[in-house]
Amino acid sequence: MVGGNQVGAARAVGIITLVVTAVLGTAYLLGRSLVPEATRTDTAVTATGADHPEYADQSAPIDAEPDATRAPDTGSDGSQRTDEQGQDPNFGPMGTRVSTGDAGVALTFDDGPHPDYTPQVLAILRDYHVTATFCVVGKNAQAYPWLVEQIVAEGHTLCNHSWDHDVALGARSIEWIRADLMRTSEAIRAAVPDAPIAWYRQPGGAWTYSVISVSRDLGMAPLHWTLDPSDWRAPGATRIAASVLNGVRPGSIVLLHDAGGDRQGTVNSLYRILPELAGRFDVQALPPRGL
Repeated sequence: MVGGNQVGAARAVGIITLVVTAVLGTAYLLGRSLVPEATRTDTAVTATGADHPEYADQSAPIDAEPDATRAPDTGSDGSQRTDEQGQDPNFGPMGTRVSTGDAGVALTFDDGPHPDYTPQVLAILRDYHVTATFCVVGKNAQAYPWLVEQIVAEGHTLCNHSWDHDVALGARSIEWIRADLMRTSEAIRAAVPDAPIAWYRQPGGAWTYSVISVSRDLGMAPLHWTLDPSDWRAPGATRIAASVLNGVRPGSIVLLHDAGGDRQGTVNSLYRILPELAGRFDVQALPPRGL
């Protein structure tokens, strides 16, 4: 009989323990639901060229600024518009350059150099007696210095395009930005010691006041674009050529790519773009020492 009482008592204790645990658990969950989540104050950096090997991910031009002073608007094709107050059409987002400043047209090639595509681009430009501006990525300049040397030797202009196409570079510290841009320029000058680097283009067009300030401190003007035919999406040579030829205007700065993915479509499009463009405009590289 004593054993039976002990078993019954043990069962009672077990049941009470389960009930108490359930009640406490319910109370905890209810309390958690009434507490507001803490607000995050950090800035998450989620997109960098180092994380994305095929990093030609140019975004649409920035159309808003953090203060009340807005840059001139751009049209649906990326071309510049002036408003009734007569804003300078040569400048776009945050004071970046978006026009050649005259009736000429400038072709720019981003993300190279690349051992497959850059030599083809250079050969076609040579055939049509056209010069262009090459916005080079630092680690690619370091890997293929002979291509940087060839770019300069054939009369083209150089532009700093960051070390590894870090789209979020502008959100980093001033010290980080400066080190990135200086490292890129050093890699370029290791190949061509005396070549001027008067231009800087921010990956993705993700401009911030910090990256603009640093680039200017280092003697480089921030270079945006007027016309983006989205060749970085690899839509094929026909669509790239049609987009450029239909959208180009006097003063246009055209965004193209010679690296960052499969750029054969861009290369092939040049066979249609260059003869027609050269027949309509003066197509030359941006001045190597800036405007």
